[in-house]
Amino acid sequence: MVKAIRVHQAGGPEVLAYEDIDLAKPGKGEVQIQQRAVGVNFLDIYYRTGLYPMQPPFVIGNEGAGDVIAVGPGVKDFKVGDRVAYAGGLGGYAEARNIPAAMLVKLPKSISYDTAAAMMLKGLTAQYLLRQTYRVKKGDTILVHAAAGGVGLILCQWGKALGATVIGTVGSDEKAKLAKKAGAKHVINYSTEDFAKRVREITKGKLCDVVYDGVGKATFAGSLDCLRPLGMMVSFGNASGPVDAFNLGVLAQKGSLFVTRPTLFTYSSLPGNLAKMARDLMKVVADGKVKIAISGRYPLAQAADAQIALEGRRTTGALVLIP
Repeated sequence: MVKAIRVHQAGGPEVLAYEDIDLAKPGKGEVQIQQRAVGVNFLDIYYRTGLYPMQPPFVIGNEGAGDVIAVGPGVKDFKVGDRVAYAGGLGGYAEARNIPAAMLVKLPKSISYDTAAAMMLKGLTAQYLLRQTYRVKKGDTILVHAAAGGVGLILCQWGKALGATVIGTVGSDEKAKLAKKAGAKHVINYSTEDFAKRVREITKGKLCDVVYDGVGKATFAGSLDCLRPLGMMVSFGNASGPVDAFNLGVLAQKGSLFVTRPTLFTYSSLPGNLAKMARDLMKVVADGKVKIAISGRYPLAQAADAQIALEGRRTTGALVLIP
């Protein structure tokens, strides 16, 4: 038996049940991990609320770090005692779990469990956004929404390191300071300013090469107005709700724009890509180009409190659960 957070029906934070579950031996190709830290993400809320439907009951959570305590048949790349981390595969909010070995990466001693749990999902997301979905290069101008959030702070730091001019949007003056410190050259408080108008002013009408938007419904239309002709709108999250259907003709009118809705799962599932992405992420973290900010640590039993804080946008940086 291990303690875990399970969802028996879709709903608010109150549906997160802290309870005992049976944990079987790892199956073929699986590894069993004693978890040391677990990441908290908006993705967890999407599953909890039913936006991403799952057959209940299920253990919520897609990110964590810990130690290998058992390996199943056919596992060759990991052994008992290895420090590991992962992003993907439900079952994270638990003291221990089984996970396919193909979803794991080895964790160097230079990176703590807390940091790994806070950075894997967000950091790998930033990696595919900046290095694959749109390959940011020196001289680009990029717009990052929710620039003081977990993914946003990484995008600002990494974008600056790549030589881009980073424009960030935030919801408060306090968050503006964090985004600025993380590398955003310009910061827009969208609660007091029209961000599309300000982007046009900041860029002197040249607009942005790419917009990274994890907010969704509230920012989508305005984001299109921030793009230069042939620019790319990358919608990778729904913090304000899913984007409504829209007229594709708008993309032609605004300069033959590109719009994409990528996922980490698609990129990390490409053969050999997860290991490459993880190496890229761990290098920029080890080199100090990207610092992972952890704004809160909660006991596993208080997962609901962590999600309430995240959903209420009261957080800056990442949240982790400690089993």
